[in-house]
Amino acid sequence: MKNNSIKITAVMAVLFLASCSEKKEEVKPVEETPALETFTAKKEKLSTELRMPAELVGFQQVDIYAKVSSFVKELKVDIGSEVKKGQLLLVLEAPETSSQLAAAESRLRSQEAVYMSSNNTYKRLLETSKVEGTISKNDLELAQGRKDSDYAQLQAAKASYKEVQSMIGYLQIRAPFDGVVAARNVNLGAYVGPAGKGSDLPLFTIQQQDKLRLSVFVPELYTGYLSNGDELAFTVKSLLGETFKAKIARKSGALDARLRSERVEMDVTNSTKKLLPGMVAEVLLPLNSKDSTFVVPKSAVVSSSEGIYVLKVEDHKTLRTKVQKGREFEDRVEVFGDIAPNTTLVKTASEEIKDGTEVK
Repeated sequence: MKNNSIKITAVMAVLFLASCSEKKEEVKPVEETPALETFTAKKEKLSTELRMPAELVGFQQVDIYAKVSSFVKELKVDIGSEVKKGQLLLVLEAPETSSQLAAAESRLRSQEAVYMSSNNTYKRLLETSKVEGTISKNDLELAQGRKDSDYAQLQAAKASYKEVQSMIGYLQIRAPFDGVVAARNVNLGAYVGPAGKGSDLPLFTIQQQDKLRLSVFVPELYTGYLSNGDELAFTVKSLLGETFKAKIARKSGALDARLRSERVEMDVTNSTKKLLPGMVAEVLLPLNSKDSTFVVPKSAVVSSSEGIYVLKVEDHKTLRTKVQKGREFEDRVEVFGDIAPNTTLVKTASEEIKDGTEVK
């Protein structure tokens, strides 16, 4: 009896283990195809705005230096002075230049007398030579050569005299255009000149302030959205609440090698003198598309080591399609590539989704 009970217990244990293994085989996980959210690609005109820092400068601006080595004799203007074109700004003094002018004038008068003498001699010999046998041909040619040589010396003396006169003229410095004296770096008696310590700083800086230039560097990606004549709005920090407008007058037509941006200039009328050269402005650039483009959610674009792509859905399977990104606006981005209207794309794409993945 004892042996029978042991056998029955063993049989029951075997049956219990077999039933447990059958249950384990019945609970197998079933792999399901993940559900991917899709959307239909459509074209639209994307209008965005870009805020860029810009600088206001005088429409005309020049630093004035001394042409000759001299000393400051008279100062006619100071910082903030409004000047007119041709107005006297500064008088310089150079005693050696006056001596050079006197010497050049003396040489000129002397050479004039020499030329008059040789010219009269030649004329007399020429008249006398008309009587045959009175003047030899050789003497006449020598007189003509002396006259021509003296004439050349006279012209050289005149040029030298004019040169010294010009140098004297540089001692009076005048305004090249209507403007305002923005800087003055000299005082009475100061030594100035074209070289050396006297040329470290300009004598004056003149700016035209009734008309200004607004310069902004537009990144390469956005240069195609702006044209000459477009009106832009800008603001400055010192005049809060005020918005100014200006039209694009010039574009450089080339990208700056360092910034990879195009310089765009606008002419700003500043008759009220509210705006000052040197102010930093903030320009609002309207970036309006001329043609419709595909605009998709940012989540649909994957940027990886393999490139930038979206996932197209063809025959219920994914296909990676390379694209180029354009402008970004909030949660959307422009894309350019092999995409046709009404193409189905995966809304939330990732590198983990391989080509050929089934889409429910």
